[in-house]
Amino acid sequence: MTEDPHAETAVERRGPPLSDAAAAVLLVHGRGARARGMLDFASEIDQEGVAYLAPQAARGTWYPQSFMAPIDANEPHLTSALDKLDTVRSTIEDAGIDAERTILLGFSQGACLATEFGARTARSYGGVVALSGGLIGPEGTTFEYDGDLSSTRAFFGCGDQDPHIPVERVHDTTAAYEDLGATVDERIYEGMGHGVIEDEMDAVRDLVDEVVSPRS
Repeated sequence: MTEDPHAETAVERRGPPLSDAAAAVLLVHGRGARARGMLDFASEIDQEGVAYLAPQAARGTWYPQSFMAPIDANEPHLTSALDKLDTVRSTIEDAGIDAERTILLGFSQGACLATEFGARTARSYGGVVALSGGLIGPEGTTFEYDGDLSSTRAFFGCGDQDPHIPVERVHDTTAAYEDLGATVDERIYEGMGHGVIEDEMDAVRDLVDEVVSPRS
């Protein structure tokens, strides 16, 4: 087994070249999914001037076990996945798009990875969006991170009937992000399972719009 399974996987793109973009969204797919499918979010967001980059996980999975399994049970895949996101983030930054104009957006396993990456690399991201996900670690984990997310807006949406994501973990993620200074919009949807609804997409559109055209 390779120690860096995601290192050479593809990165799908949509929107203008990074050199011409006003902002970038780093899209992180869920377990068993494809990066190309995450590009559907570009059509849903429908914001001009935004570049979308979606890295592909090796064999469609970022890490093998539950996001609430012991960390070691998901290695070396988890570290490789976080490194993959950092490589894409660096590509965005090298093209002249700073953190303030970069949004991390993930669904399911991708949402877990996006929140973990955002917390571990805390800086002034334009936004962090987790749709049905939360920070990675077993039950009872104390989520403490260094860094500053004081200018970052986060949106965390999840159903209270989600069979994969306990609501308590969403609350823990919100608390950890608020400890880092982020402004968090957490929405728990009664009766909803594992998926994405229009209210969440409305919130995502508002967040992206604010990053592209900040209000004074």
